[in-house]
Amino acid sequence: MKFIGIEKVHQGKYLTRYNVEYEAKSGKHKFYEIVSRKKDLQKFEDLHDENSDAVILVMHDKTGQKILLNHEFRMAPGELVYNFPAGLIDSGENVEQAGKRELWEETGLDLIEVKEVWKESYSAVGFSDEKTVVLVGVADGEMKESTSEMEEIDARWFTKAEIRELLKSSRFAARTQAYCVLWSRE
Repeated sequence: MKFIGIEKVHQGKYLTRYNVEYEAKSGKHKFYEIVSRKKDLQKFEDLHDENSDAVILVMHDKTGQKILLNHEFRMAPGELVYNFPAGLIDSGENVEQAGKRELWEETGLDLIEVKEVWKESYSAVGFSDEKTVVLVGVADGEMKESTSEMEEIDARWFTKAEIRELLKSSRFAARTQAYCVLWSRE
């Protein structure tokens, strides 16, 4: 692959659409559409910088026998899906600060222990350069309604048996589904 250039096509409030121009191994000239949280991509290196955009929270209860999921309306598919609490990392925040804030905003729960921090990964590698960091840990407290007027979230704890049943009948975000499949089989 030989990178030729990148052109901004549309600037939205949260996402920017670009056309990436390149020459394929076969010698054919191609354009690839991507979206990014970054507003000014100009060169190839800009596509894979070291900054993370968002945090994903894989939270278990104090016993380790339950997992926390949000059942939330997502506009892109136009339906309710099961997903881990997650959100953007605000300017000036580190990953753990963003995780604590997002968990509280979406569920009312407190992040009481971070057990693992995974290396950042791509959210949707087929069309976006967005990178997320996963925090695996323990949450506790009193469940409350989301503080955001823009989100419709019903957060709940689930046992492994409940997750196995949910996986048969409900839609999930892919990363949440994959983790839940593995966790529920332990």
